[in-house]
Amino acid sequence: MNRPVLLVIAHGSRDPRHAATVQALVRRAGALRPGLRVETAFLDFNLPSVPGVLDRLAADGVREVVALPLLLTRAFHAKADIPAVLRQAPPSLGIRQAEVLGPSPLLIAAVERRLYEAGLTPADKSATGVVLASAGSTDPEAIAVIAETARELRRTGWCSVRPAFASASLPRTEDAVRALRSEPGVRRVAVAPYVIAPGRLPDRIAAGAAGADVLADVLGPSPELARLLLERYDGARAVDGTVARTA
Repeated sequence: MNRPVLLVIAHGSRDPRHAATVQALVRRAGALRPGLRVETAFLDFNLPSVPGVLDRLAADGVREVVALPLLLTRAFHAKADIPAVLRQAPPSLGIRQAEVLGPSPLLIAAVERRLYEAGLTPADKSATGVVLASAGSTDPEAIAVIAETARELRRTGWCSVRPAFASASLPRTEDAVRALRSEPGVRRVAVAPYVIAPGRLPDRIAAGAAGADVLADVLGPSPELARLLLERYDGARAVDGTVARTA
């Protein structure tokens, strides 16, 4: 039986590092599942576009697609933009929209991987405060998910974890760094960007981390994220129903 195509949908950015990182992540996921056709598309700024890839898949005779939003929280893009563009797909395509990536224990593991790669060790946890710095959102659901992710990261043994945001929400990264400095038991402060790929907002996070001792890298093409793409793909396949089309 032919498996549905996995279509990973990223936001896109004017920063060329963004698309390169997304493509590297998607390639890594595809390598974990030989024989699975995996495609990448972007909502804005980069090519290929989502409509362009959907048209090409239909022309290739593909009948089933799992569309995976490459997003950490379920905010406006996942709730509105992506469903809207998927509803305009060729009628021959059956499309299921997978869940966004977060929350997931695999994301916690990816954050910790980046912190260790930046020079920390598990032995440093009890004396290290971590700023979990995300892009930011005006969506209360997304903000709540980031706050809960920070709590989950704290439960793995870090001295303290505070969420921060590069836009739309407060506190900013630099404010969270200062707050952690004053907490009892915190002897060093690390900033962990809770973003997938480089770009304008991750650069803002890095600038706000100037007062920290450690700045981790973005999540990027980590093995945990690659596994998570396939986990969300499998979850969507197990659920009945396709994207509702407009009349």
